[in-house]
Amino acid sequence: MGDRHADVLLVGGGVASAACAVALREGGFGGSVVLAGREPDPPYSRPPASKGYLSGARGRDDALFRPEGWYAEHDVELLTRVSVMKMDTGARTVKLSDRSELSFGSALLATGANVRRLNVVGADLEGLHYLRALRNADTIRADVEDAREVVLIGGSYIGCEVAATLTAMGKRCTVVMQEPVALSRGFGERAGRFFQSVLEEHRVRFVGKATVERFAGSGERVEKVVLEGGRELAADAVVLGVGAMPDVMLARAAGLELGLLGGVLCDERLRTSAQDVWAAGDMCEFRSVHHDAHVRIEHFDVAVEHGRTVAANLLGEDRAHDALPYFWSDLADWCSLESVGFAPHGWDEEIVRGSFERGAFTVWYLRGDRLITALSVGRSADLDEARRLIAQRVDLSGAREALAAPDGALP
Repeated sequence: MGDRHADVLLVGGGVASAACAVALREGGFGGSVVLAGREPDPPYSRPPASKGYLSGARGRDDALFRPEGWYAEHDVELLTRVSVMKMDTGARTVKLSDRSELSFGSALLATGANVRRLNVVGADLEGLHYLRALRNADTIRADVEDAREVVLIGGSYIGCEVAATLTAMGKRCTVVMQEPVALSRGFGERAGRFFQSVLEEHRVRFVGKATVERFAGSGERVEKVVLEGGRELAADAVVLGVGAMPDVMLARAAGLELGLLGGVLCDERLRTSAQDVWAAGDMCEFRSVHHDAHVRIEHFDVAVEHGRTVAANLLGEDRAHDALPYFWSDLADWCSLESVGFAPHGWDEEIVRGSFERGAFTVWYLRGDRLITALSVGRSADLDEARRLIAQRVDLSGAREALAAPDGALP
């Protein structure tokens, strides 16, 4: 037995745990709930860390998932700066970093992900930054205050969003990426070229098909980024966005089954291989009811929906996770994009509705004759259709013209 007991233990201080706690209380759950997270802040939304919070336009409280006082008001014990060091799923106990032991009835593992680090010569120089938490954004903002040249490593969300934010703050930004076009890994080269052109119009520079060889400086601080082939880029600071790895250290030590994608393996209800232990968020590899395959998705909104699904099951609903992933991103105030669905194994065909030139378009991504995801800029109403088409697995074999027509009626 532990020093004390929680009817529900939420492991991880992110939005998956917070969303679960909120849904439990809103659903009438009256048992004890403990939320333990290693971060110093209450659960917060991570997207502002690369946007409004990074620029200083939004404060810490604006990013919080719920106001700090919500947890005490709803009898949720919030433990910040406290990690779960060991879990015994058979005895249903955990050991915490404050040296206490806690027993639990059910547990949710939502330990998130850790940034992938670039191990090259010079990676220990000052002025190199990774962005995952609000405190990382604080450090970057302070460090680039007097910087002129900032290099971003990675052409996906982090690289592009931070480049937009820092450019709007008056910095000269260069994005270095392995792919030929920004954001093309997630949306293809045609859509990627549109987003890259928006950034280029605001003086963000891009170096594609490039690999970092090393970082260099005359002292302890970075001064330039050296690419394979010898090209050198001046850098007063560097922000790296080269991916993340699911944090499954606790789960692995507890003997939970892991999946081929590196996450904790779950069924469609987000149950792990241990009884009454669930998983959610970035480290959850779950069976998708939309794709009949296991998938792992890293995004704020997905983590929130995971938390709600787990809460529903803890409340006895026996619910499969069927919420379609919704993604969004802002490139400063220059462009906003939205997407629904996802393509775990790629897509066969892209159909464009609207116009890239006018900055109002939807890209439908099909595998065979089924829609699997859709991207929209300035045409949000199309996403409602996309949700229906994906969820109902509509056969689109005769609907190519309707998909391309600006106002085509869809089956």
